[in-house]
Amino acid sequence: MSRILVLGGSRSGKSAYAEQLLDSWLEVTYLATSPVVDGDAEWAARVAAHRARRPVSWTTIESTAPSELVRPGAVLVDSVTTWVAALMDEAGVWDAVDDGGAHAAGAGGDAEAALARLADRCDALVTNWVMSPAHVVAVSDEVGLGVVPETRAGRLFRDTLGTVNQRLAATADEVWFVVAGLPQRLR
Repeated sequence: MSRILVLGGSRSGKSAYAEQLLDSWLEVTYLATSPVVDGDAEWAARVAAHRARRPVSWTTIESTAPSELVRPGAVLVDSVTTWVAALMDEAGVWDAVDDGGAHAAGAGGDAEAALARLADRCDALVTNWVMSPAHVVAVSDEVGLGVVPETRAGRLFRDTLGTVNQRLAATADEVWFVVAGLPQRLR
């Protein structure tokens, strides 16, 4: 059992490197945290490229349920980035937080309630990461190197993902940073 976090920017090669870390495992559960969205051909092409790289012996589960991490064997999470975006959606954050910081009526509550739901979901993700009996490799974007997002919702996403990445890294056995396809071990 070990936990490995692979960080990098968009198109850095982080997913391909994470898959290489599992080359010696015959059976891997690939936890895909972002489904194909109807009408988004570019995203569908990205998902198809990831699927084509996977060995046929791997099992794919499309889910954002943190409990999916608690399983035996080997698990590849791709990615924590889309997982956090989905958690924000499930918590109603996108609807509850507008650019002016006011409370919106969407998702059955105000911004404070949505943020509390998001915190609970992020806690569950980190708890299940720590509790998993599996060999887990998780891929995530390093968002702290880019521009400051223009919107409050964008900054909240960046800050939430950055915090989750820090929490996962603090409990990881290994942390890798991939730049231009070159993995660098941080921990």
